[in-house]
Amino acid sequence: MTLIIAGILGVGIIGIFFYGVAIYNGLVKLKNKVDEAWSDIDVQLKRRYDLIPNLVETVKGYADHESALFKQVTEARSKAMQAEDPQDKARAEGNLTGALKSLFAVAESYPDLKANQNFMELQNQLSQIEDHIQKSRRYYNGNVRDFNTKIEIFPNSIFASILGFKKRNYFELGSEEERKNVKVDF
Repeated sequence: MTLIIAGILGVGIIGIFFYGVAIYNGLVKLKNKVDEAWSDIDVQLKRRYDLIPNLVETVKGYADHESALFKQVTEARSKAMQAEDPQDKARAEGNLTGALKSLFAVAESYPDLKANQNFMELQNQLSQIEDHIQKSRRYYNGNVRDFNTKIEIFPNSIFASILGFKKRNYFELGSEEERKNVKVDF
């Protein structure tokens, strides 16, 4: 009788062990997908950061008296490049997007600039990069959702906390103020 109980306990312990291994492997797989998705966002943001100085220089050639705006765009770019986690990065990216909207609003006042082939190409490239960023962000947020769900579901939550897995933040716009269109006064 004790041998049967010991056998049942042994099978139960082995079952729990393999269940724990399966949970751990699933969590690692999802964590790696989240990290990969964040890397994709980083690549797109780097492309955007590399394009901005060319855009600013092109607009400067036509509107050199807009130095405060150029400084704002440059500072926003710098802060966005330095941001680390998704919340800080999203906040900084919101500020940078606002500064870029202001830059394009200024460009609207200069017909020669709008007709400049270099400016049009830079604007087109930026638009394409923005599309890639949005797609990367959706992919990242989907992976974060899956990862967070997996570590919050019982009994996974027990294993996740023991193994040190923590919830990840979404990459999204911050406040309602950052979601509004930028108003530019001349």
